[in-house]
Amino acid sequence: MNKKLLFLISFLVIGMLLSACDDNNTSNESADSGEGDNDKTLTVLVEGGSPAEKVAEETKDSFKEETGYEVIIESVPYTGVYDRMRTELTTGAGAFDVATIDTIWLPALYKGLEPIQEIVTDEMSGDLFPGLIEGSTIEGNVYGLPTWTNSKILLYRKDLFEDENNKSKFEAEFGYELAPPTNWQQYKDVARFFGNNEDYPELYGTTVFGASSGDSVASWLDHVSQAGADNLVLDGNGEVVVNDQYHVAALNMLNDLVSTDGIVPENTLETASAETAELFYNGNLAMMLAWGHFYVPANDPNTSGVAGKVGAAPMIAGQAGIGVVPGPWYQVIPASSTKKDMAKEYLKFMYEKNELYADALGVAARQSVFEEYGKEEKYSHLTPLAKTLKAAQTQNRPSTDQWQEIESEALIPAVQKVLGGQMTAQEALDEAKEVIEGIVN
Repeated sequence: MNKKLLFLISFLVIGMLLSACDDNNTSNESADSGEGDNDKTLTVLVEGGSPAEKVAEETKDSFKEETGYEVIIESVPYTGVYDRMRTELTTGAGAFDVATIDTIWLPALYKGLEPIQEIVTDEMSGDLFPGLIEGSTIEGNVYGLPTWTNSKILLYRKDLFEDENNKSKFEAEFGYELAPPTNWQQYKDVARFFGNNEDYPELYGTTVFGASSGDSVASWLDHVSQAGADNLVLDGNGEVVVNDQYHVAALNMLNDLVSTDGIVPENTLETASAETAELFYNGNLAMMLAWGHFYVPANDPNTSGVAGKVGAAPMIAGQAGIGVVPGPWYQVIPASSTKKDMAKEYLKFMYEKNELYADALGVAARQSVFEEYGKEEKYSHLTPLAKTLKAAQTQNRPSTDQWQEIESEALIPAVQKVLGGQMTAQEALDEAKEVIEGIVN
């Protein structure tokens, strides 16, 4: 009798334990999938006031209609996006499910992100610009789906270039027809012509980015690509190549513009994209190498004094041809999200709405969007921008989580020392190499 009672008690205990384990497994599966509860929300982190926020707002109702999930948009300043991501990936709090981030942050954040290569089809890859999927691929996994990509192209004053008096004077001085420049030498010639043109005393040929910012570094690296570099700053083995012939030649080219009187405004060390755009919109520049989306406000009479007079052309070419360092943004999924499956559905949903970024910013990620929108006069910059982005020398920054330190401690100081007349390009980049080696080693 005692043996039967003992067996019955043991059987009941084992049954309770198995039931508890099964409940735990069910609970964990629900947490991982975001299903099995009443939380039908998806939290999306974006930069406040950015195209990412605008498009997220525009699409949240249709996403809810399609999936039943309400999109909660959390917006923070630019640097706050990175800070929030670092906090989230450190704590694993699951505070948000999707984030739109700058490409330069991916190498520092990828270990806390969810791989998404399973949702990237061949059709999607074929419609995205070259290098976009590669730019979010680290250690064999894809971690981001691009929302838009961009680069600098040439914007110029059509009225100045088409003026018959300017055309005859230019040809008499340089021996060829005045037209939007396609290479370094032509760019220098045109900048010198308009920078010293007595008919336009308030006009400069162009600007050079020398401000203490990543914008100046990106601008210089555009020309490093054009000079023929296969690797920017670091090679594929992590060796520092910042002082090679290509990096030196590009910095010398920019310094030639700065050191020739009248070509660029004097405050080069305080000049980057915003300052250049202001000068151009005010009618003080004949041309500028600017981010492609600047074309839209440049031709908007509400923001520009030269609206209707602005043309767009591909980026200029160096010895190796056209080349730039693109600036894409990506949507990523934190590994801490409890709704990864729905987050992936959101990324695919936003990919299908990619044209909305063209409406909001003037650029997108899909080549088909560029082709369709580029037929409109308002977006005619997209055709030369597409040519620039597809150029053989266009390439991404090196994929290193130390990029921001390299940029601030070595590259920005080198650019400023050269453009400020303190060092030659070779001297400054030899010094930068030592600093970078100290960082990466």
